[in-house]
Amino acid sequence: MEGGSAAPEELPEIITNKDEMRKWSRAMRCRGKTIALVPTMGYLHQGHLSLVEKAQSLADVVVVSIYVNPGQFSPSEDLSTYPSDFHGDILKLGSVSGCRRVDAVFHPHNLYDYGNIGRKGERDIVEELSEEREKGPPASGVSSCVEEMGAGHETWVKVERLERGLCGKSRPVFFRGVATVVTKLFNIVDPDMAVFGKKDYQQWRVIQRMVRDLDFGIRIVGSDITREQDGLAMSSRNVRLSPGDRGKLSFLSDLFGCLQALSISRSLFQAKSLVERGQTTNCSDLRGTLVQAISGAGGKIDYVEIVDQESLETLGEVDRPVVICIAAWFGNVRLIDNIEISG
Repeated sequence: MEGGSAAPEELPEIITNKDEMRKWSRAMRCRGKTIALVPTMGYLHQGHLSLVEKAQSLADVVVVSIYVNPGQFSPSEDLSTYPSDFHGDILKLGSVSGCRRVDAVFHPHNLYDYGNIGRKGERDIVEELSEEREKGPPASGVSSCVEEMGAGHETWVKVERLERGLCGKSRPVFFRGVATVVTKLFNIVDPDMAVFGKKDYQQWRVIQRMVRDLDFGIRIVGSDITREQDGLAMSSRNVRLSPGDRGKLSFLSDLFGCLQALSISRSLFQAKSLVERGQTTNCSDLRGTLVQAISGAGGKIDYVEIVDQESLETLGEVDRPVVICIAAWFGNVRLIDNIEISG
């Protein structure tokens, strides 16, 4: 790929139809190929591409799905402003860090269209929902954008306990929507394995549990967080950070005694270091320090929790493998980050 373009033979095959996607996967299986799926919502960055590289190391062929899922957004959330650059995404997937190109991109128009809402694509739906959202909450108590669009979709997948805490507290429809759309993708693409980033730690664990409980014959692979040069966990939402808000993020480790401004991730790494050096294992103390740092930097706390890596239960002491999970608002952007500690 040169000059921001790629020859057609270097680009992945783009599939928009569910039946065509199934045919493609069956054809690969008939040739004895293993299939890995990397689910995304597009606006790809190096973090996504690292997931693709991981998938390429594990399977014969790789499918990347690009779909902004309305089922995981409530009507008051940022579906209408979620960034998109499909053309740019395809160019990036044509050559992943010198590795072979992605084999196929599954880019459905609307996975909740059952023939009763016309030929609306995701952007058409987003515009309509944005107009409806300005009118305020619907009297019917609709809880997600899918229900608001009137598609008639009634079936949802819920991982009852794992989805309750952390992000589930402030985003009550999120994991129901994620589990449902991932189930749809698994049924359509029929992969042998799927790769998820650990930045969305709770999501990764929810999908693992769903696959176990529902006997999907799919291996779920968690891939480590990819960070920007300043340490910020890569996210498609980072593009919406103002320079000032990004500067606030770099202040967060000052309360740990560092001499220069560092990123929110450094606070997590410093907390991990405190535990590993035996200076503290008290979760309340660690949480208090992190909350103080984030609030002092101008962030609005959603949550700071120290939880068991598998059960996601809140702990009092770091006496087993844990993960410190943070969600905070900087400006109008909600960011999440985490770090695992072996305990």
